[in-house]
Amino acid sequence: MPISQITFVRTTLIAILVGFAALVTIVSSTLWLVSETKTYFGVVTRSHRLSAELANLRNLVLDAETGQRGYLLTSDESYLVPYDEARTKVAPELDLIHSLLADEPAQKAAFARLSEIITNKMSELAQTITLAKTNGHPEKALALVKTDRGLDLMVEAHGILAALIEQANTNIANAFKHQQENIAGLRFVTSAGAFVIFAVIGGCFFIVLRYTKQLAETENHIKELNAGLEERVRERTADLGRANDEIQRFAYIVTHDLRAPLVNIMGFTSELEASLAPIQSYIGESDGLLKAQHFEEARAAAVEDLPEAIGFIRSSTRKMDGLINAILKLSREGRRTLKPELIDVELLLRNVSDNIQHQLSEAGGTLEIEGKVAPIVTDRLALDQIFGNLLDNAVKYRDPTRPLTLKIRLGNELDRRIYVAIEDNGRGIAKQDHDRVFDLFRRSGSQDQPGEGIGLAHVRSMARNLGGDIMLTSELGRGSTFRVSIPKDLRRFTGVA
Repeated sequence: MPISQITFVRTTLIAILVGFAALVTIVSSTLWLVSETKTYFGVVTRSHRLSAELANLRNLVLDAETGQRGYLLTSDESYLVPYDEARTKVAPELDLIHSLLADEPAQKAAFARLSEIITNKMSELAQTITLAKTNGHPEKALALVKTDRGLDLMVEAHGILAALIEQANTNIANAFKHQQENIAGLRFVTSAGAFVIFAVIGGCFFIVLRYTKQLAETENHIKELNAGLEERVRERTADLGRANDEIQRFAYIVTHDLRAPLVNIMGFTSELEASLAPIQSYIGESDGLLKAQHFEEARAAAVEDLPEAIGFIRSSTRKMDGLINAILKLSREGRRTLKPELIDVELLLRNVSDNIQHQLSEAGGTLEIEGKVAPIVTDRLALDQIFGNLLDNAVKYRDPTRPLTLKIRLGNELDRRIYVAIEDNGRGIAKQDHDRVFDLFRRSGSQDQPGEGIGLAHVRSMARNLGGDIMLTSELGRGSTFRVSIPKDLRRFTGVA
């Protein structure tokens, strides 16, 4: 069916409007994400600060109590130095925590009780010191201590502090979860918008080509009808040439205007992703302590880089898909219901070792298991994944210049825990990378092995889900030791029957 000029113009305008609507949708979604990012960044910053200040308050009270006991036992006033320093800092610290809890009405009652306890504890410390120092009655001061009133106050204070810190960490985790959901939503909107824009550009090209072909056919037909009339043919040919030139220019403007924002989107989405990376790294910190470098990077990303990159929304979908799938993998593992069961750890380790035996043999390596522990109650799947990942990494990152030697040591720890240490003589990890290798999407050393950099982050997440943790000691060029500490009974930490 022939395309008229009106149909051509109308179709082109509709295509432009559809492409513009897709672009507006992408930009609006990005603006919304930036706003949400700022909100969650504020929550994370405040929660990290609150966690750190609560820990500082606990340390101040412990310092004061240590100074008091040292003085009561020795009558040496040098022991009062930490007490005096802590006494002057407790009240300002309480005021600071109170201000940080301004937007947390649910925790204000607990903090009010905590303030009362801390005040009573400091009063009890001052009373004992006064008895020993002013009245010269250290035995009365010690008798007051032996009433266990101060101990009871500290036990209750520790419980409230632990609950407040746990809530702060929960707020951080929730903010991180919401941020990942927002990123997934933005990815969907960006992909859909890019698809629409590609479709519009393709449609415009198709229409322009059909219309141009139709004009060419019309030109040929006119030439045939006016074979003997050269002047008329020249005039009509000139008219058709001008019309064709106008169509080409129009098509160029249309495609250029549609392609320009698409090219910008494709070119700068990577910058948006790079701006989000510092915030994700900062949120991954779970030790409750602020790091200036991460804070400054996250602040710059949220306040400067993200708004600047609003109009540029297209990145490598393959890379983004890999990162999002990695995050979703961690998220799914974090939401999985743990299933405590009685497990023979040594037997489990031997089964996991069997899975890498073929690779180990190819590398000319050996594996030795030392020590014994009694069966423990924990989640089998998580434990299997933790040790499987660590052993797989040991084989993957071996030193090709020498045979691989793996040693697994088991033992008991205090507080009803066991440890499993996996030691290798592989490449080793540089000292400055000991912490960052556990961060999401962070890798160390030569990047000659495939992967997204989530393995150790996943291991640490699973270990902590089990109520344990993982530590690394390593020397570049000599090897590494990963020490996993887990409780003997998971039910003590999760309440799962």
